[in-house]
Amino acid sequence: MVLAMAGFTINDIFVKFVGQSLELGQTLFIRGCFACIAIYIVARFSGQLRPMKSMMTKPIILRSLGEMLATLTFVKAIFHIPLANVSAIFQALPLALTLYAAFFMGEQVGWRRMLAILIGFVGVLIIIRPGTDGFDIYSIWVLVAVAASVLRDIATRSIAKTTPSLMIALFTAIGVTLMGAATAMFEPWQPVSGQSLGLLATTSIFLVVGYFGVVTAMRMGDIGFVSPFRYTVLLFSITGGALVFGEYPDTYTLIGAAFIVASGVYTIYRERFVHQQKIIQPPNR
Repeated sequence: MVLAMAGFTINDIFVKFVGQSLELGQTLFIRGCFACIAIYIVARFSGQLRPMKSMMTKPIILRSLGEMLATLTFVKAIFHIPLANVSAIFQALPLALTLYAAFFMGEQVGWRRMLAILIGFVGVLIIIRPGTDGFDIYSIWVLVAVAASVLRDIATRSIAKTTPSLMIALFTAIGVTLMGAATAMFEPWQPVSGQSLGLLATTSIFLVVGYFGVVTAMRMGDIGFVSPFRYTVLLFSITGGALVFGEYPDTYTLIGAAFIVASGVYTIYRERFVHQQKIIQPPNR
C-alpha cells in the first residue's frame, strides 16, 4: 500500500506538471496509452495475461466505471488546487466506505465509529471552507472522486480472487484511456512537446505500480492492517507539492487533514476490534 501511494503521488506530480501545457482529456489519453502498453507487457511476461472477454463481469465493469469517474474528477482537481489539499480531502475515502457499509450493506456501525466519521467529515469541511474566501469549487470535484472510489473499492472486493490483479488493472486502464479520448474530443488539442511526452510515458510506470499495489493490497491483505497505510500519501503529496510546485499547505489544510487521518485510523481500529470480538464471542447454547 505504501508503494502504491508513492507511485500514485509521483504520477500526480508529473500529471500536474504536464497539465500546465496540455488539456485534461489529452493528458489522460496519452498517459493511458502508455499505461496500457506497460501493463500489457508486464502481464504478458508474468503469465497473468487472460482473454479480455473474461474480464467482462459485473464487478470488474463497475470497478472500472468507478475508476474512470474518480480519475477524471481527481485529475481535474489537481490541475487547479494544491496536491496537499486534494490528497487530504481524498483521505475521507475510508470513512465514506464505512458509511456506505452502514447504510447500504447492513453493517452494524456503533456510535463511536459514527462519531469518528462525523469528525472526519468536519475535517473535510475545514479544508474546503464552503462559503468563505478560501473556498474553491475544485474541492467538490475531489469529493466526487471519493464517491466514485467507494464504488470502485466495493466492486473490487467482489471480484474473484482467481482473477489476476494485472488484468484488472489493464481493463481499468483501457477504460480510463477511452474516457480520456472522449473528453479530448470536446477540448482544443494542444501541441505535445517531447518533455510532456516523456513525462507521461514515465508516469505510466508509476501508475502501474499504484494500480497493482492497491489492487493487490485490498484483495490479498488484511484490510484493517493495510488501510491506514493509505495516509502515507499525505506525506508524499505535501513533500512533492512543496519541492516541485512551491505549494505549502495552510493551517486549515493541516488541521483538517489531522482530523481526517485521526478519525480514519480510529475507525479502522474499531472495525478491526469489533470483527475480532465477533470471532472470539462464544456461540449461544
